[in-house]
Amino acid sequence: MLFSSITFLYAFLPVVLVLYFATPKKLKNLVLLLASLVFYAFGEPVYISLLIFSSLCDFLHSLYIERHRGALKAKIALISSMTINLLLLGFFKYADFFISTINGVLGTSIPILGVPLPIGISFFTFQTMSYTIDVYRGTVKAQRNLTTLATFVCLFPQLVAGPIVRYAEIEKELRERKVQLCDMSRGVRRFVVGLGKKVLIANAMGQLCEIFRASGEQSVLFYWIYAVAYAMQIYFDFSGYSDMAIGLGNIFGFSFPENFNYPYISRSITEFWRRWHMTLGNFFRDYVYIPLGGNRTSKLKMLRNIVVVWLLTGLWHGAAWNFVIWGGMFGVFLIIEKLWLLKRLEKAHAIVCHIYVMLVVIISFVVFSASSLPQTIFDLKCLFGFGGLPAVTAETLYYLKSYGVLFVISIIGSLPLLKNLCAKHQDKKIMLVLEPAFVAVILLSVTAYLIDDSFNPFLYFRF
Repeated sequence: MLFSSITFLYAFLPVVLVLYFATPKKLKNLVLLLASLVFYAFGEPVYISLLIFSSLCDFLHSLYIERHRGALKAKIALISSMTINLLLLGFFKYADFFISTINGVLGTSIPILGVPLPIGISFFTFQTMSYTIDVYRGTVKAQRNLTTLATFVCLFPQLVAGPIVRYAEIEKELRERKVQLCDMSRGVRRFVVGLGKKVLIANAMGQLCEIFRASGEQSVLFYWIYAVAYAMQIYFDFSGYSDMAIGLGNIFGFSFPENFNYPYISRSITEFWRRWHMTLGNFFRDYVYIPLGGNRTSKLKMLRNIVVVWLLTGLWHGAAWNFVIWGGMFGVFLIIEKLWLLKRLEKAHAIVCHIYVMLVVIISFVVFSASSLPQTIFDLKCLFGFGGLPAVTAETLYYLKSYGVLFVISIIGSLPLLKNLCAKHQDKKIMLVLEPAFVAVILLSVTAYLIDDSFNPFLYFRF
C-alpha cells in the first residue's frame, strides 16, 4: 500500500487513527503492530512471516547477547544474528544477481530463481541488525517485550522505505509517548507537504521520464532533460516519502530522524552525502566505516574503507552492476575530494561548486536509472553526444516547453527558500490562516490527481 493512494488516505489511515487513540496506553503498540502487518499485507501478504521471523530472531538473539555480555557466547550470537539477516537479504535480493553474474562469467546456465523481492527488506533488515549490534555494544538494553520490538521492526510509517530508524532513537517512545495537539498539527503538515512533493512533482517528473524512454525522437538535449527530470523525480519521490513517514511518526508520538536536508544546495559531493539519505549514510558510517578503522588508520586503509562503504552502498540500492558503478563513482569522487579537491572547493566560488556537484549528481542518476549495464553505457554516450542522436528535435522543444513550469517549481522546491520564508514570518498572525490553507490546497490537489490519474509509482520500493 502506498501512502499516496486513496485507500491509505481515506480508509486505512482514518481507521487506524480512530483505533489507536481509542485504545488504552498499554495496547497502543499492539494496535500499531497489527496495523503495520495489515499495511504490509496489502503489498506482500506472503512475506508477513518474514517480518515476524526477523523480529523474533533478533528478539531472541539480543536477549542471549545481553545475558552473556562480555563472553564469547555473546559474540557468537551476534555473528549468528547478522548471518541470518544477511542471508535473508542475500537470498531475496541478490541471489539472481549472483547467479546471472556466474552464468555470464563462466558460461554456465544455472536457472534464475525468480524470487519476488519483499518490499522494504533492505530497510527493515538494516534496522534489526543495528538493534542487535547496539545491544552487543551495550548502547541499548535488550527489549524483553516481543510486541514492543516487533512494533519497532514493523512500524508502518517507515517500514517499506525508511528513514532507517535505530532502536535507540525511539526506545523511550516505544515504552511511553504522549501525543499533543501541536505534535499532530506538525505531523499532518509534514505529511501533506511530503504527499504533495511525491504526487504533484515526483509523479509528474516520472511521467516525463516515461515519455522520454518511449520516444522515438530522442536527442542530446532530450537526454539532459531526462537526466534532470529523473534527478528531480528521485529527490521529491524519496524525500517526499521520508517527509510523510516523519509526519506520521509525529502523529503517533514518534520522532524519526531527518533523512534529507536540501542536498541540491551542496558545494561538494562530501556535503551532498551528508544531506542525502542521511540515515543510510549514518548506518554505513557507524557500522561499517568506523569499525574498519575509519579515518584513524593509514591513508591506504582509509581509502580502502571508503571504497568498501561505497561499493556496499551501491549494492544496497540494487542488485545490478549499474548500482555498483554508481556507488563506486561516488566513492572515487569522495576520495578525490578527501585527498585534493575539497580544500580547493572551499576557496572556489559557490556557483562553480554547485555546478560541479549537480553535474556529478545528475550524471550519476543516469547511471542509477539504467535498466542494465549496456543501457548505462548507451545512455552516457548519448548524454555527451556520442550516440548518433541530433542535438535537438521539435519533440524535445515541445516537452521542454510543456514541462518548463514544473522544472522551475521543482528547482525552487529543492531549495530552502520557502522554508526560510515561512520561518521568518512564523510569528505573524497571517500564517495562522495561510499555513492551513496551503496544506488544504495541497491535499485537495493530491486527491484530485489520484482520482484522475493511475500513474503513481514509488522508486524506492525496488530497493
